[in-house]
Parts: sequence; C-alpha cells; structure tokens
Amino acid sequence: MKKIELEIIALSHSITQTHSYAVVLGEVNGLRRLPIVIGGFEAQAIAVALERMQPSRPLTHDLMKNFMLAFNVELHEIVINDLQEGIFYSKLLCSTDNDTVEIDSRTSDALALAVRFGCPIYTYEHILESAGIMMEDEEKKKEEVPVTAGSDEKGDLKSMSLDELQTLLNEVLEQEDYIRAIAIRDEISNRKK
Repeated sequence: MKKIELEIIALSHSITQTHSYAVVLGEVNGLRRLPIVIGGFEAQAIAVALERMQPSRPLTHDLMKNFMLAFNVELHEIVINDLQEGIFYSKLLCSTDNDTVEIDSRTSDALALAVRFGCPIYTYEHILESAGIMMEDEEKKKEEVPVTAGSDEKGDLKSMSLDELQTLLNEVLEQEDYIRAIAIRDEISNRKK
C-alpha cells in the first residue's frame, strides 16, 4: 500500500469529548485532514515538543527518546496503520545497527515521538477515506487553528495585564501545564511587539 505523508496542523481542545484534545493532521501537499482525539497528557507532550519548550524534568516521551538514543535506536517514521471502531492504531519503524523492527504504539504516543525525532508521519488511503475530512479549498487552510491551546482561554488572557499574565505563566509552568503556558507566552509575546 502507498503511504501518504501527514503533518501536524493543529492541536486544540476536543469539541466532542470533555477533557480531551484533538490533534489535526494534514495531508502534505493535499487538502485532506485527519482529526484524532487524544488525552491531555499526550497533547501536552506534543505541544511541548512542537514549541521546543524545555521542561524542568524530562516528560515520558523525552525519557523514551533519551533511552532510544542511548541504545542507538533510530526512529525512522511512524505509520497510522489501522482504524477500528474509531480507534487509530500506529507503528513505529525503528532500527539499530543490526535490525529493523516495527513496534505497536498508541497514535498519540507515536505522534509525540515523531515530533521529538523529527521523523515523518504516514497513513494509508483507506484511513483517510474513512476518517479524513476534505478541506473545500486553499482558503480554508488559512482559517485553521494554529498549533496551540484551545481558543476558549484566549479571551480571558486578553483581559489580563502583562504582570498578571507573567504571574499566571509562572504558576502554570510550576504545575507543568505546558499547553496553557504556550497560550500565555504567545499572548505576552504579542503584546511586547
């Protein structure tokens, strides 16, 4: 089967499930989108890597990457290879000097590792056909939510002073809530421009 390359386009609160997030993957050089509901911890792990934030302690996916590098295991690609009853299944294609193996993975964990390793993300046509969404035209691409936290908090941030934002940023960083930290940091940056 021919693999189709995807890229992470957006990460936001899930509209359909409480306490969940959605990562939206887009077809490279195409208009199809693949939304996948993931948990809060995995969303945080993806957001931290995308924003190149350095947590005070390694997150689980950072630990996994460090472990793999320590034992000379390379992650070449991830493949979202199956969809059953609304659940996506993925494989990590890894290699050492002596062997190449495919390792089963939750899709959210595979995406968190793909971002850390900078490796490509693939899926197959039948998965895009059954779970993908077709964007109507190129203009729709510009309307997509950027890769940050959900937009419901942004209005609250705009009403806060710069000092209040800085205090809030310090609090959420102490709580290791990196998704909120990204939104707060972006608001502070926008105001300083």
